[in-house]
Amino acid sequence: MRAGSSLHPEWEQPEGGVYLMSEVYISVDIEASGPIPGEYSMLSVGASVVGKSDLSFYADFKPINENVVPEAVAVSKLDLKALLQSGREPRVAMSEFRDWVKGVAGEGKPVFVGFNASFDWSFVNWYFHKFLGENPFGFTALDIKAYYMGLSGCMWGQTTSSKIPGEFQPSQPPTHNALDDSRAQGEMFEKLLRAQAERGGDR
Repeated sequence: MRAGSSLHPEWEQPEGGVYLMSEVYISVDIEASGPIPGEYSMLSVGASVVGKSDLSFYADFKPINENVVPEAVAVSKLDLKALLQSGREPRVAMSEFRDWVKGVAGEGKPVFVGFNASFDWSFVNWYFHKFLGENPFGFTALDIKAYYMGLSGCMWGQTTSSKIPGEFQPSQPPTHNALDDSRAQGEMFEKLLRAQAERGGDR
């Protein structure tokens, strides 16, 4: 990896040796009312640029229906009835999210990064296509758990957050607020990128 991000020229060769290329890694976390999009609602989304966590986006959503798995909302403490009054209309919020992603990516390629990305990606991708007909991230997502598995050579069962070594843990633990968690997992991914760079970069 050798080229720098158009948004962050200082990333071309920052201290620690992390190269982010023309790709802009965006950590995304969501909270939902259940396990699958369409049948259940995305209740909030948080996103932040890896390495620049102050560049961030957050929105609460009006639920698309009344379906809920109580255990799914118990952790986030989001209330569907309250969100019906205070949440953003999905089409409006997703339009703003798309514009934010394109804005922070600039001429670079935005890359969706998630911790257990398959879950968060399924909702974000569905909402983008359902309400806007396009997804600025394209058709793929990068999973931090899978990246750690490849870097460490561990088994999949060893990629849970509690089993990842302290050197890669975020300075602040996840809170189940989507923005807080996007920043926490973004910090974890940044540490993994640095570790990969220190171990040989372009192998």
